[in-house]
Amino acid sequence: MSVLKVGIIGQGRSGRNIHGNLLVKLADKYKIVAIADGLEERRVRAEQEFGCKAYGTYEEMVANEDLDLVVNASPSDLHFPISLDLLNKGVNVLCEKPLAKSPAEVDQLIAAAEKNGKILAVFQQSRYMPAFVKIREIIESGVLGRVVQVDFTNNGFARRWDWQTLQANNGGNLLNTGPHPVDQALQLFGTDIMPQITCIMDRANTFGDAEDYVKIIMRGQGRPTIDLEISSCSTYPRPQFTVQGTNGGLTGNTQKLQWKYFKPEEAPEQELTRAPLFNANGEPAYCSEKLTWYEDSWQFEASNGLSMFDQNTASVYNMLHNTITTGAPLEITPQQVRQQMAVMEECRRQNPQIYANG
Repeated sequence: MSVLKVGIIGQGRSGRNIHGNLLVKLADKYKIVAIADGLEERRVRAEQEFGCKAYGTYEEMVANEDLDLVVNASPSDLHFPISLDLLNKGVNVLCEKPLAKSPAEVDQLIAAAEKNGKILAVFQQSRYMPAFVKIREIIESGVLGRVVQVDFTNNGFARRWDWQTLQANNGGNLLNTGPHPVDQALQLFGTDIMPQITCIMDRANTFGDAEDYVKIIMRGQGRPTIDLEISSCSTYPRPQFTVQGTNGGLTGNTQKLQWKYFKPEEAPEQELTRAPLFNANGEPAYCSEKLTWYEDSWQFEASNGLSMFDQNTASVYNMLHNTITTGAPLEITPQQVRQQMAVMEECRRQNPQIYANG
């Protein structure tokens, strides 16, 4: 099996804690040969931990190393310009989320990838979240009937004052957290059309100028309604996932899901009646029937010693290795992420009190 040579831009919470620490566990597929970071202490640490070379800039790293892949884990506002530069330098790129800030920027990245014959992959690892994979399996089985509404909730209570609270840094809950649930939501809504969007955003507990409360409703003819909420002012937990269907429903989180449903073929036959209803005693009655409910549950189990997050990450890298070495199509495409950026752009447009310049 081909071992791909990787360079990582950034050695912060993402570049080191997520990508670096996972890649060393995939030594049969990847080898970290270099990192780039502006802080000397991080460069020294990476040399010790990964046994790789370290550079002060990504330009130096790319110029001096023969790399099969560069992981762009730079600060959020640098994802677009650095990825664009890398693609134009003829480098395969895996970019952290958010890939960009607008559909127009994604279009430029797609064009650069196609022009230079290189791969542009996006680190949307939540697509492979075991709970989400199971939810899709349950929905596609048809046991819940037609899906009417799906709720995605990423809530908690937090006061935040770091660089990711600033619009200039592509901060805020929409771009920080939003790429994951929005990506999942669009997978269930459908990626073939643009949903109708209603969005409310607020600044509640943040010390920056970007939002920390987001409510998005996605609608479309013949599609499930999506209710997506990301809040930093929620002290009481709500289910992370809720599915409402015509034959049943589902609720749960990343660790545990439960669902119940009835089988239409077993349900009492009913027909619309316009006449008043009466019970066996001849008294006025309300619609009532007895359905046989079936219940099931799922619980996350660690595999190969990997946490849930590491499993998600490993799935991205396994998919990407297959793409680079065999030419298999990407499962998470920049075209899909472009739709995500279009949703977010519309959310900003609808909230001029926060994003005055769109």
